[in-house]
Amino acid sequence: MSTGYRRDVTAARIYWLIKDLLMNQPLKIAVIAGSARTGSINRAFALALSRLARDAMDFDILPVEGLPLYNGDLEADMPPLLAELKSRIRAADGILFVSPEHNRSVTALMKNTLDWLSRPNGDNVWAGKRAGICGASPGARGADLSQMHLRQIAVCLGLEVMPQPEVYVQVKDGTFTQAGDFGQERDIAFQRRFLERIAAWIRQPEA
Repeated sequence: MSTGYRRDVTAARIYWLIKDLLMNQPLKIAVIAGSARTGSINRAFALALSRLARDAMDFDILPVEGLPLYNGDLEADMPPLLAELKSRIRAADGILFVSPEHNRSVTALMKNTLDWLSRPNGDNVWAGKRAGICGASPGARGADLSQMHLRQIAVCLGLEVMPQPEVYVQVKDGTFTQAGDFGQERDIAFQRRFLERIAAWIRQPEA
């Protein structure tokens, strides 16, 4: 056996060992929750997903409520939090948007976050990141229109959003337990499939 052949075989084995190791590591997920209010059902939704996914995903719920209202004048002296948020997003394998609905669209907090993290021009942290979208509401439509609008914005920002499944959760009594988990077996099964799809979407090789 030639030295060159042995070197190629060894390199191939190392490649597949590293790939297998990475595929079995928990994914780092940056989470953008579009509501900061006390008792937010979408934050509760994000936390329940985090608990359900804890063996396969490491959720990082970002403190986006600390950003000021976007104003181009502020770009002369960027908010210190912006650099931290960008660093955490760049370190993440993927992004999960948990989007409430206000007046048939995304919330002001969600839009402010999307705008700030695309600035300044040429430093759009969203570009090329893979993402999933979900949302919850007391209403029967489960924040579906906010998610439709968010998908439109995501195209402009260069985000690669998982097309299916669409997750619209109507929150009722018993949706979450006192401990913060999903309260119904049907919901647990559905959300587990959703998380598995997100993981597959994020791990999917580039075309």
